[in-house]
Amino acid sequence: MTISQRQIQKLQQTLSPQQIQMIKLLELPTLQLEQRIKQEIEDNIVLEEDERKDEDMQEQISVEEYLREDDSPGYKSRINNFSKDDKQRPVTLTEGLSLQEYLMEQLRYRNLKDEERKVAEFLIGSIDEDGYLRRDMESISDDIAFSLGLEYSVEELERLLSFIHQLEPAGIGARNLQECLLLQMNQRRIDTPAKKVALKILSSYFDEFVKKHYEKLMQRLNLSEDEFRDAIDEIKHLSPKPGNLYSDSSFDTSPYIIPDFTIDYHDGQFDMSLNSYNIPDVKINRRYVDMIRDMVSSDGFVSEKDKEAVQFVKSKIDSAKWFISAIKQRHDTLMRTMQEILNFQKEYFKDGDKSKLRPMILKDIADRAGLDVSTISRVVNSKYAQTHFGIILLKSLFSEAMQTESGEIVSSYEIKNILQKCIDEEDKRHPLTDETLMNILNGKGYCIARRTVAKYREMLDIPVARLRKQI
Repeated sequence: MTISQRQIQKLQQTLSPQQIQMIKLLELPTLQLEQRIKQEIEDNIVLEEDERKDEDMQEQISVEEYLREDDSPGYKSRINNFSKDDKQRPVTLTEGLSLQEYLMEQLRYRNLKDEERKVAEFLIGSIDEDGYLRRDMESISDDIAFSLGLEYSVEELERLLSFIHQLEPAGIGARNLQECLLLQMNQRRIDTPAKKVALKILSSYFDEFVKKHYEKLMQRLNLSEDEFRDAIDEIKHLSPKPGNLYSDSSFDTSPYIIPDFTIDYHDGQFDMSLNSYNIPDVKINRRYVDMIRDMVSSDGFVSEKDKEAVQFVKSKIDSAKWFISAIKQRHDTLMRTMQEILNFQKEYFKDGDKSKLRPMILKDIADRAGLDVSTISRVVNSKYAQTHFGIILLKSLFSEAMQTESGEIVSSYEIKNILQKCIDEEDKRHPLTDETLMNILNGKGYCIARRTVAKYREMLDIPVARLRKQI
């Protein structure tokens, strides 16, 4: 086998750095765009925040406030409802404990040796946010030997894990759902027949319980329907995610949504704008442009000692120009896309009635806006619009088209609404199967297959009929 060289001529399309930068900026929602711009200002010495607009606003406010204060008497600006003995108490801001810190705090009250406490804290550190220890003990034993230099067998780790199982919240550190529910059940007083039956179901008939084979369970345990229902109610009081039982009031875990677009509807007219709140305006610092002009002579010559500095500043200026251009192009692309979505779904945006949503796919908007489908996909991904009827996710406006027996084109939202209504009104003792739901939809004139019913049901986050069964 010989090694040889040869030339191959081929044509391929590649993205320039500017195009890649534009694509990445296009995908960012408002909050992340603000962080990205601030990061670019830190990285590029030539870029700076344009604060002229803010300064004009601050100057206007300060003048108005000054004139307003001159008209008010001095005694209205102060209150005298405190004595000389009153002291200003500093406000101390405290941060709450995380779940792991809360568990380690409890562990200090357990009678453990220093070495055992280190290993137990390592186990606590392996517990996920749901409260489960999903790693196998062999891997944890290897990690402890590597990081702590301690040799602990699986049996010794199981013994230390039993201490963690006694901590609050109940069920913490479980390896699976069955162990989690049993830990919670065992920490309760088993003082009623229903609790005894619930404990037996979790320990001996867990698979049948998960699969909701209720008739089989009632026969095996020789229980009436009322007795079995009481036992199931006891199990429902347990938490499948014990980590969620611990919540510290110092933390606010509610996600904040900052809409990217604002759409107002007044007197039959739409007013749309791109949300630029907190997004800084950027510009090129003129000092660096003047610096290059001073270094370059009238005939375009640069001295040897200034050549490296000129090249560095010029590269930063070019990068800043590309970034500013990409932000402007992002603004134009988002506005053009949102305008076409608004024109396409004008009836829906008037009152927010989902039944008025027209079937719409990415290609429909791409053809109208004169853009690529991938560009539209990046625009609508993780973007929100604030309307007079609430905040909506742009991606939720896109749906498939379905055709009825009469030839009418309807949105898949209409099918999903019918499915949701049928399942909400079904008899929970005998829930509707996908086959039955398909027959109901076909009876209403919607030509739909069973696999499509299953797909829409999963999109609505509705389990299969067997798992919706109740006693």
